[in-house]
Amino acid sequence: MRYYSKDHEWIEVNGETGKVGITDHAQAQLGELVFCEMEPPGTVLAAGDMAGAVESVKAAADILTPVSGEITAVNDALADDPVPLNTAPEENWLFTIRLSAAEELDALMDEGAYKVFCHE
Repeated sequence: MRYYSKDHEWIEVNGETGKVGITDHAQAQLGELVFCEMEPPGTVLAAGDMAGAVESVKAAADILTPVSGEITAVNDALADDPVPLNTAPEENWLFTIRLSAAEELDALMDEGAYKVFCHE
């Protein structure tokens, strides 16, 4: 299942692991992304901690982890070429995380609630 944060990250959970990325809304607000960098695998984070950053031609934004856990992988291809984030941000993950507190998912939104949130 996919969940969404108020900070415009998504997480797709499979068992104890989640893939995290940015939403279409976030990409549209930032504009053309030209840089992407994530914390390395092994980094332990609490929900809301900075997991990395993206930069566009007009702004920079921190990527915040929607849940607590340990980064297990980083999509290094996006560090070399962030262009796929411009055309399909919700199909390109930034990092994977091993959840340490699955109950934190309850504080996130489903797709319908996220769409309402974005239009408020």
